[in-house]
Amino acid sequence: MTEARAQAATAAGVAPSGPTAGVAGNPLFEYLCRLGDDRLVLGHRLSEWAGHAPILEEDIALSNFALDFVGQAAALLKLAGEVEGKGRDEDALAYHRDENEFRNLLLVELPKGDFAFTMVRQYLFDAFDVLALERLVKSKHEVLAGIAAKALKEAKYHVRHSGEWVVRLGDGTEESHRRTQAALDELWSYASEFFLADGVDTAMVAQGIGLDLPSLKAPWEITVRETLTRATLTVPNDPRVVRGGRLGRHSEHLGHMLAEMQILPRSHPGAQW
Repeated sequence: MTEARAQAATAAGVAPSGPTAGVAGNPLFEYLCRLGDDRLVLGHRLSEWAGHAPILEEDIALSNFALDFVGQAAALLKLAGEVEGKGRDEDALAYHRDENEFRNLLLVELPKGDFAFTMVRQYLFDAFDVLALERLVKSKHEVLAGIAAKALKEAKYHVRHSGEWVVRLGDGTEESHRRTQAALDELWSYASEFFLADGVDTAMVAQGIGLDLPSLKAPWEITVRETLTRATLTVPNDPRVVRGGRLGRHSEHLGHMLAEMQILPRSHPGAQW
């Protein structure tokens, strides 16, 4: 992990193990924001590759993936606004919340880095996303289940694409292997946040709406380790657990990203084309 990101992780919150705490006053709203914010922030990070990817085809692919995630975020945040009942729509939740109100995973807010970093991050998230969406399609919340069903079709393509790139880069040249291994070493501890459950998650599981996150860890590791073996990469021996995003404790990187993303609607509130 680079020094700057290590400091950011420490500021956000690094702990050896254990669940995060607390149930929000409206756990379903909180839960939907978590799902939506992951996708909104990751979609924005992917959009930063527009015009900068190593090949033209990948430039288009990453832009399309960004649109997929932003579309999923819009649907989830729209539903969150309806659940909240305070008149906020998906645009208000995306553009008029401050950094500490966002509930995304720390992994998705990290700067895009080089192409290997983006692809390793994407694969780790995609492998988790497919498992999560496969379970959310069975949610007792019919609207959420419907959103998950549509997103699952996209996620299955995403994970195939990012997985192929991880193998290509890891089992490629000496330079591509070095960069891919370095990215994996840096990101591995961030992936631990996928599986941390708190009171919000417990409430959603009890209502048959949300995911039993710890139960996803074993199948995720099986899938990921198989791909990493094909990529001739070494699974990091890093026991650290990075947490904080779900409680609004973020690295400095999210604030910089939101300043760029939110400047237009905040500068001209209520403006219409």
